[in-house]
Amino acid sequence: MKSASALNTLHAPATESATRQAFLLLRTVFTVAPILFGLDKFTNILTDWTVYLAPQATALVPLAPKTFMYVVGVVEIIAGIAVAVRPRFGSLLVAAWLAGIIVNLLVLGSFYDVALRDFGLLVGALALNRLSAGNRAAPDGLAQADGGTNGK
Repeated sequence: MKSASALNTLHAPATESATRQAFLLLRTVFTVAPILFGLDKFTNILTDWTVYLAPQATALVPLAPKTFMYVVGVVEIIAGIAVAVRPRFGSLLVAAWLAGIIVNLLVLGSFYDVALRDFGLLVGALALNRLSAGNRAAPDGLAQADGGTNGK
């Protein structure tokens, strides 16, 4: 009969591999998507982004909607780069940014479907943050196979 610790050791490599894959998937998506969406704020190829902007936002920050979206684009590009370089910090930046987008959409009073989707993305960004929190010393934020102790 095998002990629980022996069984845990048997399954550890598969779990670590799955954890690493989840981390890399989330890190990649939360790097690429914000950068692409940020760049699109300057081209409007995907959509006219100003339709998603609540009038209260431009009342609070007195900028023309198009200029406001340029600022949004820059912030999104920075957030994507932050996730690539420092996933633990960048994931929180993306989560906070998504929370702001959700509030904007709810204030706008439409696009509830987009707000719900962005809530799912916010949860994904928080999951990336938790996966990144394993070991601060690891270059990608993911804990080492030996629990982050490097054999010490």
